[in-house]
Amino acid sequence: MGDYDEDTAFLGQTGPYFWTTFFLLNTVFVSTGFNGLYIVFVGATPEHHCLIPDVNLTEEWTKAIIPFTIVDGEEVNSQCSRYRLDVVRNLSAEGYIPGRNVNLTNLEQEGCLDGWNYSKEIYQSNIVTEWDLVCDDQWKVPFASSTLFVGYLFGSLISGYLSDRFGRKKVVFISLGAQCVSVLLQSFSRSWKMFCIMFLFVGASQISIYISAFVLGTEVLSKTMRVLFTTLGAFLFYCIGYMTLPWIAYGIREWRTLLAVLSATAVVYIPLWWFIPESPRWLITQGRVEEAEAIVRDAARKNKVEAPTVIFKESEVSMLDVLKSKNIRCITLMCLVLWMAINIGYFGLSLNTSNLSGDPFMNCFLSATTEVPAYVVSTWLLRKCPRRALLSSFLAIGGGVLLLIQFIPDTLQYVALALEMTGKFGFTMAFSIVYIYTAEIYPTVLRNVGMGMCSSAARIGSITAPYVIYLGTYNKVLPYILMGSLTIASSVVNFFLPETFNRDLPETVEQMQEYKHSGIQMYTGKKCWIF
Repeated sequence: MGDYDEDTAFLGQTGPYFWTTFFLLNTVFVSTGFNGLYIVFVGATPEHHCLIPDVNLTEEWTKAIIPFTIVDGEEVNSQCSRYRLDVVRNLSAEGYIPGRNVNLTNLEQEGCLDGWNYSKEIYQSNIVTEWDLVCDDQWKVPFASSTLFVGYLFGSLISGYLSDRFGRKKVVFISLGAQCVSVLLQSFSRSWKMFCIMFLFVGASQISIYISAFVLGTEVLSKTMRVLFTTLGAFLFYCIGYMTLPWIAYGIREWRTLLAVLSATAVVYIPLWWFIPESPRWLITQGRVEEAEAIVRDAARKNKVEAPTVIFKESEVSMLDVLKSKNIRCITLMCLVLWMAINIGYFGLSLNTSNLSGDPFMNCFLSATTEVPAYVVSTWLLRKCPRRALLSSFLAIGGGVLLLIQFIPDTLQYVALALEMTGKFGFTMAFSIVYIYTAEIYPTVLRNVGMGMCSSAARIGSITAPYVIYLGTYNKVLPYILMGSLTIASSVVNFFLPETFNRDLPETVEQMQEYKHSGIQMYTGKKCWIF
């Protein structure tokens, strides 16, 4: 295969074919916004205290049986203990009055032996209230979140191979069906274990959709439309789904119904099979040149341009062994570090919205809304600025803001919230840039595998994100210090990657290896220097 962009230059940079494909592919990303973060609501912990059975306690003892504890300097009802029920029952029966002739601090306490009573002010039911994932079992909520990201890890590894083997388009639609079935089955979960198992399949199918659709759009669209697709397109449509999620959750407060409704939305994607084309670049690498030409000729017809008699000129392609190439090894290693750090920060802040002060639905909506200007700005900047400088700048901004949060006093909650949203803005910018940057670094013959490997590393970061947030129960500033430090370090690593601004997508490994570094040199002699 020769230079694909040159061979198809007659199609132009825009036109009905490109715009139609652009919008149809982008609608697929809305489903990933729906299903990526519903754990924020499904796994939220409402106000709760020990359930007190009906044992004829007086009104005074019914109120006093729950002891007080100090949380963040405030006195609140204990959520995990009560005064011993048999002792309180006897005192109530004998006419004692708590606080007047009984010193409550001297009474023995016990756990919530009869279960918990949960506030229904925000949620009618979710996995926390249904399976009592509080107190000694509260670790099960971040574990459930992590199973989604473990699914991301497996999906990233498997989808890359399947997409290169069977085609981008087939994997996109098979993954859409798998996501629909997984979410639906999850809504019928009868135990926490079953919920976690199905969440793993949800994650695997969802990331398969994202990576395969992203690569498909990168390879099908023109150079001009590609930048728009990989920034304002894919991420903005994901954000539309993300922004819509809290409003759906606001209207449906019961978690099983919520998941069933989210699952049903996948039905609208069935007709798209007949309108979204396969990647001609992938078809050519498989030797299916006639099929690739048929797609390009159809594109020419829709764009109302005349296609040449011979579209693709054959040239000899030499596939080098990736494991033997120091250049590709070093580039891949640094990409893995970048993706891991960005995902820890991005998903850490996204999952933390339910822990912020204020309404959880509005906090989630604000977190999603913060991404919209980030995608708009990144689209404009990617057209005019080098990828490497952009990515490092916003990583430094996001990490720096997170490190500053620890110095904001508790009395200035809105300032801390504003800084957290600014950090989310920085991570969202970095998230959108790193996707197109990575896609531009790898050649067509390795692009899906390379994206899959990077996404797998990102899932390691995503898996740890719930636990990074969980550290906030011990020290509020610790998650921000960890996320901020990792982000600053990754911004330095990024300077060692090659620049891809204003360059054609590489088709072969040889073209990828022609990328030269400007500024900081990655190679000295035959060695690869990495921090």
